Amino acid sequence: MREYDLSTARWRKSTHSGGDGGESCVEVADGVPGVVPVRDSKVMEGPVLVIGAAAWTEFIGAVAE
Repeated sequence: MREYDLSTARWRKSTHSGGDGGESCVEVADGVPGVVPVRDSKVMEGPVLVIGAAAWTEFIGAVAE
């Protein structure tokens, strides 16, 4: 399994986060070439799901429809 250095990743939440103050959200990281790291905003030191950039683009396109 490949490991990624996410120590300098810039994490962000959607501007459409829920009405609970944004506590129940996922965050994605920018600046990691070829992949999109995703994590639970409540467990910042927890596991990170790393998704290929092409798969992420397809997922976001499907969700937006």
